[in-house]
Amino acid sequence: MQRWLKFAKYLQELGVQPIVLTVNPKKATYPLRDESLVDEVSSEIQVYTTATFEPFSAYKKATGRGEVPFSGFANESDKPGPRQIIAKFIRGNFFLPDARRGWNKYALAKAEYLIKKFSINTIITTSPPHSSQLIGLRLKQKYGVKWLADFRDPWTDIYYYNELYPTFIAKYFDKKMERSVLLNASYITTVSEDMKRLLGAKDEKIRASKIAVLPNGFDHSDFTDWESPSNDSFTIVYGGTLTHKYSVQTFLSVLDNLAEKGLKLKLVFAGNQDEIVQNQLAALKFLTIEKLGYVSHAVALENLKNADALFLAIPDLPENKGILTGKLFEYLAAKRSIINIGPVDGDAAKTIALANAGVTCDYKDVVAIERAITECYEMWQAKKTREFNDAYIAKFSRKALTDQLAALIS
Repeated sequence: MQRWLKFAKYLQELGVQPIVLTVNPKKATYPLRDESLVDEVSSEIQVYTTATFEPFSAYKKATGRGEVPFSGFANESDKPGPRQIIAKFIRGNFFLPDARRGWNKYALAKAEYLIKKFSINTIITTSPPHSSQLIGLRLKQKYGVKWLADFRDPWTDIYYYNELYPTFIAKYFDKKMERSVLLNASYITTVSEDMKRLLGAKDEKIRASKIAVLPNGFDHSDFTDWESPSNDSFTIVYGGTLTHKYSVQTFLSVLDNLAEKGLKLKLVFAGNQDEIVQNQLAALKFLTIEKLGYVSHAVALENLKNADALFLAIPDLPENKGILTGKLFEYLAAKRSIINIGPVDGDAAKTIALANAGVTCDYKDVVAIERAITECYEMWQAKKTREFNDAYIAKFSRKALTDQLAALIS
């Protein structure tokens, strides 16, 4: 949620007053929470909340799990049991486009009140959950407001879509809603060039000129007065959830082999791993591993600060070239060498190359992965620093990106 938290923060400085409508946190169900981010919401920003209806308590009972699913079901087994399969089938066929749709009737009522109260003529909806886009569609149809639809992730092309076992009928209605949103939105923003391509291909009537790439970024105020750390071991940090879909087995094995040869290597995880990745980590014999579990954003930044290099991974799935995860831009701002495991011709790889921030290696390319780690390690030993493309990286500051957003709004 940092994308729009930060946009709201800097829109004020540009003379655009955001009014935020969201769900009452006491009524909603989330797998993870970071209360520290509330401190970044200016007291001058008016925030309105509503009740909601969510079926996640029923999901927990149906599956026998004590928690709601993470994005992409990262906290669930790769081989779901019968109860999980049934629960996913119900979610994928009876809660379209998603299980957060229970918020819409409450949000619509409050949005109509706010439109009248403040004479609002421009609204922004962001997704996922993609049900939020249906709120924008309804408000435009009823009030003729200008509507910017923001897509942080794909809708029917999301990598775990088929894990919900959608029938052809469910797919039909999902795609119909998706096209309706894309055709009726006044303007569309998304996070990468490949995402723009995906969205634009949904219907020949969708004009490419009304889709703008507005990538994720970093808040420059989070990265002041950073110095190189003094670690006894070459410390590589990964931030965020990591599942077997990221295909990092080869990378982990190469690290372990290099550690066996005498390289002083340490791998730190600030986030959760699924069962398969945890088993892969447990099988390593020589690499020093530190698992911190889920941490707040403030602690995550501190881990970046203490890193000698940063590990990034892109899910090994179809249509993954357009994945530009938000953490990448904070990695760039941290000015630590990045070792990226993913498609070598993807948007993340291109961004890293243009920033001169590191190397991208294919999932199974042992030679390239070993070379990337060794080169970073030797730079660390020699106390050399990388010459980053600062001018390119600066384009991804939240303030610079908000300048672009304000121009779209006006």
